[in-house]
Amino acid sequence: MSVKANERPCKKAAATVNAGVDFRGQLSSGELLTGTPTVTVSPSGPTISNVQRNSTAQTINDESVPVDQAVLFTIAGGTAGVEYTFTATCSTDSTPSQTLVGDTVLYVV
Repeated sequence: MSVKANERPCKKAAATVNAGVDFRGQLSSGELLTGTPTVTVSPSGPTISNVQRNSTAQTINDESVPVDQAVLFTIAGGTAGVEYTFTATCSTDSTPSQTLVGDTVLYVV
């Protein structure tokens, strides 16, 4: 049996990459994301653009995420040697609406 070490998501400082936060684990049955999501980063540094709900099925961490169950965005820049936390926030279509928050971490090399 072979054991594989956990991989740390990373990018080079000069690279621009696509990222996403999967909200399936926070959504109730039949519930979807709605409205305009936001993404913040801590510490500051990288530029975030193209923030949106997924309008087609997307693969995140090797799993297919159905429409309106993830927030997608683009990351540029950052400082080598720094780990950044990206926090996505989005409302749901339930009544009453929920506001969900999810994080993803990225290390810049």
